[in-house]
Amino acid sequence: MGSTRLPGKVLRELSGRSVLGWVVRAARSSAALDDLVVATTTEPADDAVADECDRLSVACHRGPVDDVLARFAAALRDRPADAVARFTADCPLLDPGLVAEVASVFRAVPGLDYAATGLGGTLPRGTDVEIVGRGALEEADRLATGYHRVHVTSYVYTHAERFKVLGLGYPPAADDLRVTLDTEDDWRLIQAIAGHVGDDPMPVGTLVRWLRDRPELAGINAHVRQKELQEA
Repeated sequence: MGSTRLPGKVLRELSGRSVLGWVVRAARSSAALDDLVVATTTEPADDAVADECDRLSVACHRGPVDDVLARFAAALRDRPADAVARFTADCPLLDPGLVAEVASVFRAVPGLDYAATGLGGTLPRGTDVEIVGRGALEEADRLATGYHRVHVTSYVYTHAERFKVLGLGYPPAADDLRVTLDTEDDWRLIQAIAGHVGDDPMPVGTLVRWLRDRPELAGINAHVRQKELQEA
């Protein structure tokens, strides 16, 4: 709830459900996960997130505000998972089919530590999927410092000499498009998309084609700058 650019964004209502609810629904709909947990902070403002988790019947783990990696590692500690799919709660247009596809790839490659669409740099910002192996995440928790503590998986994918990393590309490139929620202009675009699709997740390929056909909408938030990794 403590976003600096758009406070409270994860609980904004989008076509009848919270932004967080969209992410939870997409993750569940992928049928690729054995367990699902929302990792939020111990800040009083995030009591509202915990309440929403109760309403959504999803587990909630609460941990440090700035050490997000420690928060994830602690959430994993009492769970038997051998890998973690990470979704950020400000990306309501997550594609369940893409989640299932990346999970299949992760399972199919022996010894893989990390797989992500973001490394391919071809999908719209806000639709990427990443999966990290338990051992790699725990090693990152032991070794990572600085901004890597905020970005959870960045220590793994920036140390390819230590981990087995795979980037997935989906041409044609659409990484100029932006459907993550950080600003009011992002919200205007996401509302427009939800107004078109209603309450159903949209496959990412369909989303890209829809936005390409509507450059006046895609341009609403084209000026928004994504924070660099080191700006955490």
